[in-house]
Amino acid sequence: MALRILITTDYLHPGDGVDQLLRDHGLEPVYSPFRGPRPYEERRALFDGISGAILASEPVTAVMLAHAASLKVIARSGVGYDSIDIQAATAQGIRVCNAPGTNHHSVAELTIGLIIMAARRLSEVTTAVRQGGWPRDAGHELRGSTLGIIGYGPSGRATANLGAALGMNVLASTRHPDPDNTAIQFTGLDTVIRNADYLSLHTRAGQHTGPLIDAPRLEAMKPTAVLINTARGSLVDEEALAKAIADGTIAGAALDVLQSEPLPDDSPLRGLDNVLITSHLAGQTAQARTRAGLAAAQAVIDVLENRKPAHPADR
Repeated sequence: MALRILITTDYLHPGDGVDQLLRDHGLEPVYSPFRGPRPYEERRALFDGISGAILASEPVTAVMLAHAASLKVIARSGVGYDSIDIQAATAQGIRVCNAPGTNHHSVAELTIGLIIMAARRLSEVTTAVRQGGWPRDAGHELRGSTLGIIGYGPSGRATANLGAALGMNVLASTRHPDPDNTAIQFTGLDTVIRNADYLSLHTRAGQHTGPLIDAPRLEAMKPTAVLINTARGSLVDEEALAKAIADGTIAGAALDVLQSEPLPDDSPLRGLDNVLITSHLAGQTAQARTRAGLAAAQAVIDVLENRKPAHPADR
């Protein structure tokens, strides 16, 4: 009997490359797309009879894993894995893997796109034109402005390089600076926050006590600055951000990730001017999806065939 592989990533489908790769290795894909919070009983039973899983960004808790008697490996079809209780997985001998290096160009391109939208107020303009208006307010050029990057992994590096190519002055805060990249000025976190016209987050969650961008750090930003987050929703105190924008402490924000997704009806960010929100799609290009899905499938195959996976998140 073939081992069953659960797939919850909603863009993976029967008959695609991932499906075929798994079947070529004698595995049976089982589909249960993640499109929002599941009922409690469904969460408890999600891994019943499952040997491997390719998951979207849904939470995987210790309670869920306690019922995963046959589960050997979880592979994220993406980079982040803070939604998975790795400690509980490790305690049960379940490997956790991710797919880094598969979507950083996509993330960087959307990040720059959000910056351009904010700088030229494109969301407001297109909405006004659709409603019959014809606004002609001046926006801002990116050339000569300062792009602040927090985190210099693949997406942070790609975003920094795109910013430099546009003529922006790029400051980056990281524990792993690249001295060979003379287009980037590596400096401390507080300096980046204080000087950025556009502050873009590319760091992992779990490296900080509480949100990285909280009320004091928002107060430290320029009143004309825009915060961009395409990394992790938990990096930003959303209540403090909403207050900072409403009070004019900063000029605005562009967010692709949120503390709770989809955006709750009672979110303090709803209805605010100068806030752009996209639906967690920074890494969702056709090319990135293909790379991430195949990388996750290969990780599942490697673990089940007793090989070391290329990108273990539980190391």
